[in-house]
Amino acid sequence: MLVLSALCLAVSSTAAQAPRQTATHAIIPVPRSIRLTVGERFRIEPRSIVVVDGDAPAEVHRIGTELSRLLGLGARRDARRLAPGEAPPAGSIHLRLAPSAASLGAEGYELRVGAERVSISARDPAGLFYGVQTLRQLMPAAVEHAAAIGRGLWIAGATVDDVPRYEWRGMMLDVSRHFLPIEDVKRFIDYLALYKLNRLHLHLSDDQGWRLEIKSWPNLARHGGSTQVGGGAGGFYTQEEFAELVAYATERYVTIVPEFDMPGHTNAALASYPELNCDDKAPALYTGTRVGFSALCVGRDTVYRFVEDLVREVAALVPTPYFHIGGDEVERLTDEQYRRFVERVEAIVRRHGKRMIGWGEIAPASLNASTIVQHWKNDRAQLHTARGGKVILSPSSRIYLDMKYDSGTVLGLKWAGLIPLRHAYDWEPSTFRPNIGDDAILGVEGPLWSETVVRREEFEYLAFPRLLAVAELGWSTRERRRWDDFRRRLGVHGERLTAIGVNFYRSPDVDWR
Repeated sequence: MLVLSALCLAVSSTAAQAPRQTATHAIIPVPRSIRLTVGERFRIEPRSIVVVDGDAPAEVHRIGTELSRLLGLGARRDARRLAPGEAPPAGSIHLRLAPSAASLGAEGYELRVGAERVSISARDPAGLFYGVQTLRQLMPAAVEHAAAIGRGLWIAGATVDDVPRYEWRGMMLDVSRHFLPIEDVKRFIDYLALYKLNRLHLHLSDDQGWRLEIKSWPNLARHGGSTQVGGGAGGFYTQEEFAELVAYATERYVTIVPEFDMPGHTNAALASYPELNCDDKAPALYTGTRVGFSALCVGRDTVYRFVEDLVREVAALVPTPYFHIGGDEVERLTDEQYRRFVERVEAIVRRHGKRMIGWGEIAPASLNASTIVQHWKNDRAQLHTARGGKVILSPSSRIYLDMKYDSGTVLGLKWAGLIPLRHAYDWEPSTFRPNIGDDAILGVEGPLWSETVVRREEFEYLAFPRLLAVAELGWSTRERRRWDDFRRRLGVHGERLTAIGVNFYRSPDVDWR
């Protein structure tokens, strides 16, 4: 379980050497409330042990065991269950569920670090998981190195009470323009978990490639997934691989959100099945980057049978509440054709028990209030909030992670503008769009489109450190966020990012360690 930390205490090189304590912390995202206890600290040593209550569910035991193994606690690598009535022993880290702690919600937690023991309590297991991430950030970066296990690791005395601001804290990976192998996507899931991000939106189809096996329409992946931007080999995930990915994400409290773009951005599908085209002719596979030229033949019943089969298979494969239909940049249909398509597809998605999401262009359709609109440019998302719907904010001018940092950045695009780190961080979601108040905002998400990036290291370079800004926008309250404080805390994370092998951009706005 990879988790970033902030260096609040120095690591002792010998067991007898006491750490040098600093007056500040470097937790990202910044908690709702944190108080460091000067002069008090907890030391990880041979007698330390991770414990859970005897009646704790298996999920809690698993979280405790992951923490124990991370800390390298010798023979005590599995969390120990306390006997009935047994108090947590000295030197222990105690994870406990507190069902009556309603104010913590599904993801909040309380963390107490004292000289004798550490406790993390939460209403639900997700809160315990996020409390562990904060505990990790109170430890030095040396904990990330196997060679450091057994050295004197100290944790600053602290009291933390924390709950997230928004339900939706996400990132989008475009694996259609350039395909990412499953192990690379898992790495990104680890990164999201480190910063308490809880949604991974996967853009699984576009003009350049179809990336998930659909058994009732096998040529989508076999033919439509065979290439990518620039003409590379492409690739796709089998359903078995995708199920493995979903399980991996679920253990880290990350929800996979599958997107299959329609009715535009569909050339890979049109090239795979001629009957999806109005002229019954399959176009050639496409490896460029131009948009807006493709569209399903929305007047054909065959198209809706295709959508029905797609939603049915994906709904059975991915136990997520959401199905993203894309819906952006459609130039070949009339407004009426487009709206009728969106409304008909919404009915299909809802029939399969999923909550539809679409980019901002879907807002003028007659949508159910349960549908979610994802804002990315000037659109009419306020039409949806007026009917009681929710909006995800992904403003391209602020948190499109594929935009260049500055004019000298080799990777990335600049059609939405240059986005240096401060520009990505220093804005307020609740006042960003007229007529979209905080109560209508489900959360924030940073998309990373892949026209210019091929390898995982290139995806990482554009994502980091701006993804940390997205994490703090999604978790921390407006009152707690300050740019100068964020850049100070972020500088400490350079050491941790390096330790876990992230290829990040060293923004000149930050004094990196």
